[in-house]
Amino acid sequence: MTPHVSPPSPPLSAASSVASDNEEEVYDLNVPFKQELMTRKSTTPYPQYLPTWEPVFFSPLQPFPFTDPALRADPLKRALLTPEAKMEPISPKMGTELTGVQLSSMTPQQRDELALLVSERKVVVLRDQDFADIGPASQTAIADHFGKKNYQPVTGSVPGYPGFHIIYRDGNRADIERYFEQKSTATIWHHDVSYERQPPGYVILCILQCPEVGGDTVVASMTEAYNRLSPGFRSMLDNLKATHSSERICTFARNNGGLCRKDPVKSLHPVVRVHPVTGEKALFVNDEWITGIHGWKQSETDWLLKYLMDHVSRGHDFQIRLQWKPKTVVIFDNRSTIHTATVDYDGVYEKERHMFRLATMAEKPIPVHCEKQ
Repeated sequence: MTPHVSPPSPPLSAASSVASDNEEEVYDLNVPFKQELMTRKSTTPYPQYLPTWEPVFFSPLQPFPFTDPALRADPLKRALLTPEAKMEPISPKMGTELTGVQLSSMTPQQRDELALLVSERKVVVLRDQDFADIGPASQTAIADHFGKKNYQPVTGSVPGYPGFHIIYRDGNRADIERYFEQKSTATIWHHDVSYERQPPGYVILCILQCPEVGGDTVVASMTEAYNRLSPGFRSMLDNLKATHSSERICTFARNNGGLCRKDPVKSLHPVVRVHPVTGEKALFVNDEWITGIHGWKQSETDWLLKYLMDHVSRGHDFQIRLQWKPKTVVIFDNRSTIHTATVDYDGVYEKERHMFRLATMAEKPIPVHCEKQ
């Protein structure tokens, strides 16, 4: 997928779009889709990572070969787990805090073993990292070890580095109040960009500024969510496919004066996918990108998705809540987890929440019954 610096054609340019009836709606409280939504002078210690919208158009992602770096790793992780490294489980089912290592200075072998740890534990939290300070070129080079860059179509990025997805909440009171006039919660359970033909496998989140308490990210194990279902129900799900589409977010951005830098993407993926490293099965459904179940009527699709998402959102015994602290980096497996941000912190109208995401594309989701991909 090659970025071109020329402006997109008229249908893809939001500047000429006519605003829709829902132009006052907010799609996601945590991410602005245009510069004007940043309403005040920022206090972030990392102003170079404030979102910008360059007139860059992204070509469609073409099929590409992917070998998971975890498959190259030493199963014992002897390069990564030096005497200085310490691991603490966040919960029995998923999540590990890893200290005594620096992502910025890892060798290729250590990064392979980190990928294996992420595959096995689904989320790895790295504290006291210098990753935020090494600059976008070095950050991108490290992410490239885990897979091909993802280019997000509507949100801001770093000038010259379109692989960055900037997550920025500046506390706009009117924005928040308008949102909660229509919705009772800001949670949106999702896999990152699952609409791509080869969605991200490993996702890196780096915090730049966060509230003292709150603004956490909640992550659920879709492996355990699948395992908790009855054998008969799992057998039915094993044969289903769902359509994932970015059309809604692209249309929303255009209709509200934002920029969409890529044609909407639509892909058909299995509802249950097999992890290429662990062999585990995991649900691959979410609140944000799915538009239908292949061969099912809309009412049937709505019922199934509501049931599955209720099952996941209530599954506190297979979830973890990640508390953001300065100098924290989180790497999660986008294939076997689902996540949501929370907007719950004191001073939400005054506090900024600022981080960046580097998502790396992986294999085409592997179905349970492995026909030709």
